Amino acid sequence: MLKIIIPTIFLIPSTLLLKPSTLLMVTTTYSLLLAMLSLTLFNQPLITMTLNTTPYFFTDSTSGPLTVLSCWLLPLMIMASQNHLKLEPLPRKRLFLMTLTTLQTTLIMTFTTSELILFYILFETTLIPTLVVITRWGNQLERLNAGLYFLFYTLMSSLPLLISLLYFNTTYSHTSMLMFFLHPPSLALTKSYHLLWLASLLALLVKLPLYGLHLWLPKAHVEAPIAGSMVLAAILLKLGGYGLIRIFPLLQLNPPNMMLPIMVLALWGILMTSSICLRQTDLKALIAYSSISHMGLVIAAIFCQTPWGISGAMTLMVAHGLTSSALFSLANTNYERAHTRTLLLLRGLQIALPLMSTWWFLTSLANMAMPPSTNLIGELTIIAALFNWSHLTIILTGAGTLITASYSLYMFLMTQRGTLPTQFYFMPPTHTREHLILTLHLLPLGLLILKPALTSGLYT
Repeated sequence: MLKIIIPTIFLIPSTLLLKPSTLLMVTTTYSLLLAMLSLTLFNQPLITMTLNTTPYFFTDSTSGPLTVLSCWLLPLMIMASQNHLKLEPLPRKRLFLMTLTTLQTTLIMTFTTSELILFYILFETTLIPTLVVITRWGNQLERLNAGLYFLFYTLMSSLPLLISLLYFNTTYSHTSMLMFFLHPPSLALTKSYHLLWLASLLALLVKLPLYGLHLWLPKAHVEAPIAGSMVLAAILLKLGGYGLIRIFPLLQLNPPNMMLPIMVLALWGILMTSSICLRQTDLKALIAYSSISHMGLVIAAIFCQTPWGISGAMTLMVAHGLTSSALFSLANTNYERAHTRTLLLLRGLQIALPLMSTWWFLTSLANMAMPPSTNLIGELTIIAALFNWSHLTIILTGAGTLITASYSLYMFLMTQRGTLPTQFYFMPPTHTREHLILTLHLLPLGLLILKPALTSGLYT
């Protein structure tokens, strides 16, 4: 594990010491090499499914795919931000790259740690670089308000998690995930257990986020720069899902009177946020609300606590990470040329940027889980797991799938079809860099369909 963590840590001082002329090129190449090196984490040769086990870090079929996704996204974020950084002075360029690499390091360590207390510390550490990216490089003055929402929601919900982890540490004298897996804790179903159960899950449900605890997400997405939006959608939301998968074995007894309201909120949130997407005027807000809708499926699948549910949640988390990041890249491409995110003003771009329109079409199809995308496997597995839990869920998941297809097509038609406004007649053409970013998003999404076991968390 250290073969990835240590080179990523050394990338932080490198951003401060490299020559200005080679800063972006060397950082991007170095991070691409790290991304290629991280692909070895897909190899899990041991029967126990754990690899690189040390007292503090390990990888298995759950943490491996998410760690690879984190490594894969860093070079894409740097490439997507190049136009944004072009007019920045050198110290701010260095600070921006240092913030991204620091965030990358903390994310890799969060996904691979084997201690729950260390997981909590690293989980909170990811807040700092994300907050810096949103508030310092955001587009409008509203970014400060968005940063405040982000900080308030995440910190307030994470304090109960800390208390519950300290309780586990006091009771069992350790918080090792591997030890709890080998010898699960025995917790009596008392009134205080209900509080412990809710305290352990609240921070993770806010991070995903659960419908009703989601107000920070659209604000943070809309105000963040392109790199902030990409890492928020692709990685930071997945921290919540990963945490739920890790902490559920500790809780064992799932009180039905606590689980049922959360399942209902998650499934109802799929319909509500998908419906909100149909009347959005801001392109980035539309993509942000679609993320909440997909994460509702992930929450419901994890709460099922069945192998199919966990497998579907893992597959959808990885697939959604690539799809939503690609959508934000496309939205940024439009914004850099049109200087607006309003859908009514972005009509007819297929005439000006025909090749980019193809990328829009493919990404919109992936977002609505059309074959042959990995999203389809994730959603089908989750819908089957939920149907097994309760037959009535097919109504909500079916309606959610229908509305998802509607707003994905609405987004594509609103941005690409129609008459091109006169102010876009002399729009600059797209760059090879932008096509490379989208290729590196959609190529893995297409290749993973050939072996879904890599991302499902259930290796055979």
